[in-house]
Amino acid sequence: MEYLKKWNNKYLKFKLRHSPQQNLFYGFLTYIVAGFLLLSLPIFQKTSTSFLDNLFIATSAVSTTGLVTISIFDSYNFGGQFIIMLLFQLGGIGYLTFTTFMLLSTTKRITRWHKAILNSEFTLPTSIKIKDFLKSVIIYTSIMELIGTILFFIAFRIDGMETPQALWNAIFHSISAFCTAGFSLFNSGFTEYMGNGFINFIISFLAIGGSLGFIVVTDFVLLIKNKTHKLSFTTKIILIGLSILLSIAFLFFYFYESTITTLNGSTRIYAAFFQAMSAMTTVGFNTLDFGNFSTPILIATVFLMYIGASPSGTAGGLKITTLTAVFAIIKSRLRGSHQITFWGRTIPFERLYIATSSFIFYTSLIFLGLFILTFSEEFSLDKILFEVASALGTVGISMGITGDLSSVGKITIILLMFIGRLGVLTFGLAIWSRSVANNENKTLEDDIAV
Repeated sequence: MEYLKKWNNKYLKFKLRHSPQQNLFYGFLTYIVAGFLLLSLPIFQKTSTSFLDNLFIATSAVSTTGLVTISIFDSYNFGGQFIIMLLFQLGGIGYLTFTTFMLLSTTKRITRWHKAILNSEFTLPTSIKIKDFLKSVIIYTSIMELIGTILFFIAFRIDGMETPQALWNAIFHSISAFCTAGFSLFNSGFTEYMGNGFINFIISFLAIGGSLGFIVVTDFVLLIKNKTHKLSFTTKIILIGLSILLSIAFLFFYFYESTITTLNGSTRIYAAFFQAMSAMTTVGFNTLDFGNFSTPILIATVFLMYIGASPSGTAGGLKITTLTAVFAIIKSRLRGSHQITFWGRTIPFERLYIATSSFIFYTSLIFLGLFILTFSEEFSLDKILFEVASALGTVGISMGITGDLSSVGKITIILLMFIGRLGVLTFGLAIWSRSVANNENKTLEDDIAV
């Protein structure tokens, strides 16, 4: 007991010596290391896997990316697959989200330390309180994944799977789709279900539901509870922005991708929408081989992966809100306006500062990753760019080169996936920011000790 108390005190001091961004850094790193060590145990493997591949899979799972260097089904047994599922579930809902929710449920209060961490991970509008946000995250995630499991189970049973296999596949793929993780127990992904409207709908429903972000969900819950509550400006931007980009991408895929235009009827609609949705929501599933796509469509896909969906959700990418802020800056400057506005609303300087910093840092990392892989790999530039964008955007779709990357290439992708999940600014602040001040540490320490 005395040993546990000493360990807890050391852990407390470690947490308080570091900034919230650094705590997030070490938190997600802990998830990855724990997953890596577990997946490296022979009892969770079907066949022997290398340490680097295990590290790659653990990082891909925690970052909810879905890029894989080996087959999940052929390499890991049920225990290994369950660990991977647990990793992308934790990675999807965020660091400390579940534990903070349990703390709130039992003690009816959240410490200032927990608030500091959550405020660093989720950028919430002032109209949304953290307590309401946490409840929405856990309840919404549970409901969506349960619905997804039921629908997937029905679909797989219709397809002829035995009940135990259908149930496990339903649970695994439901969580993977909602967390936009892109992990599948099918070696060919969902290419065999390209014309299956039911399965296309289930994945799209879950992926869009997860990528919309918990801000949007919380906003709508508050609107239902309180009719006087108004949807935040952030929610409106997310909904309209996602709808516009997804619609344009669907039409582009439908009319201009030759592998899709050769399809007939509803299958063509499913294929066009699914690939656009997969890149936009960063879910990472595909029903067609992106390696066969034309160059213009690949560029469009890279752009979708680059942007991603909404903040405070399960999707990755630069985020729609950041794109909106950058667009507002350009528009206002071209018009000679001294104020940065969008849809008649003045955007606060702090938001603009964050958006431009994210844009510059994110783009720089794309070029840095591209530069490194062009030295270490012998693949064409378009394939490398696609892989880098997919990794940093935590998307998971590939042109088929992931398993053939060199050790340097795999390590580079691992770093990009980790940074993408953490967030480029959070990563930068975790590396370069100073630890929180002593007086703030003392306040947080007293608060935790209560």
